Amino acid sequence: MTAADKPEGVRIFRASSGTAVLVISGALALFLLGDTVVRGSWTQMLLVAPWVLLGMWVVYELSFVSMVRVDDAGVVVQNMLRRTSFGWARVRDVDFRWQLEFALDDDSRVSAYGGPARARPSRRDAAEGEASKAPAGIRDLTEIRDRWDAATAADAPIRREWDSRALLALGIIVLWAIGAVLIANAG
Repeated sequence: MTAADKPEGVRIFRASSGTAVLVISGALALFLLGDTVVRGSWTQMLLVAPWVLLGMWVVYELSFVSMVRVDDAGVVVQNMLRRTSFGWARVRDVDFRWQLEFALDDDSRVSAYGGPARARPSRRDAAEGEASKAPAGIRDLTEIRDRWDAATAADAPIRREWDSRALLALGIIVLWAIGAVLIANAG
């Protein structure tokens, strides 16, 4: 999505370690597939690729895809394969447990695995003379609470749905893997 396509006021919270893990895993996957082509053939790479892609899919789902998206209309919480969206009017409370948690008006709670999380206090010595800086998770929670307080009557319903694109990708990879096994056993 380009900056021009991104709606004004949208903020996405995602664990920065997830991006690093995905980039490192992607580089490793490219190396493994390239090595298979160099030492073997393109055909062997096509037989090995679904297993590498399956590993990449798992890394993507576990480390990168979970996030919290807030805007003026409401919140979208993506936790691996589940996506929950709701308007600000549906929120009763926003707080931390171990991670960000939304209490909704239907008495349900939505924990955000990829959003801001409670952090340990910094080890900075108070004698340094600097004012202590609030942890990033607390600053993010404050920003989300400010959005919630400033929200107009955005009364979007609570929607829970599966991540159909990720499940479709998994289905394609599994079919490819079954085909690779059948081809390898036939020859």
